[in-house]
Amino acid sequence: MDLRLGAPPRPRIIPRPGEGLRAAVYQAMDQAIVQAKVQAKVRAQEQAPRAEAAAARCIERTRPVWSWLAREWRRLGTAAAVVLIVGLLMHAMFGANGMVVYRQKRAEMQALEREVDRVQKENNQQAEQIRSLKTDPAAIEKEAREQLRYARPGEFVLVSPDPPQKPPTGRVQNNPQNVPQGVPQNYPKTGK
Repeated sequence: MDLRLGAPPRPRIIPRPGEGLRAAVYQAMDQAIVQAKVQAKVRAQEQAPRAEAAAARCIERTRPVWSWLAREWRRLGTAAAVVLIVGLLMHAMFGANGMVVYRQKRAEMQALEREVDRVQKENNQQAEQIRSLKTDPAAIEKEAREQLRYARPGEFVLVSPDPPQKPPTGRVQNNPQNVPQGVPQNYPKTGK
């Protein structure tokens, strides 16, 4: 039961796709697109002879180049292959990992191996000396005589004085004899 007062509302009628404002807009757009296509086709037909003429001129201008390339393609390919091979050989010889660098690294490795062998021999000698100082009384006595200047009863040890130390070279000493002429004697001295 409907208790509303007044006239019943009118049912809303939805327009069909072919009717109404939206349909008119779509139809106008379709007509504009068709008209633009027709105009483009007419312009293309008008400009086609000029485009064909321009293409023909371009072909005629480049014909000597293309005919020369067709005759000389084998020589050009051979030259390109030679240039590529020479480039690869140069890279293999002088590149970042080339033969020149390889030989330098190999010589450096051999020098380092010789250094390792020398240090290993020195290490073995030091280890043998340590072993003999721990166990051999003759080696202990020899070191005591040389380093600590020990002597057996009745022996004399002759000790030569240490050689005097040489003054440091490369520095000017601060005395009046070393000051060049023309420099005042009260010239400030630097601590460095």
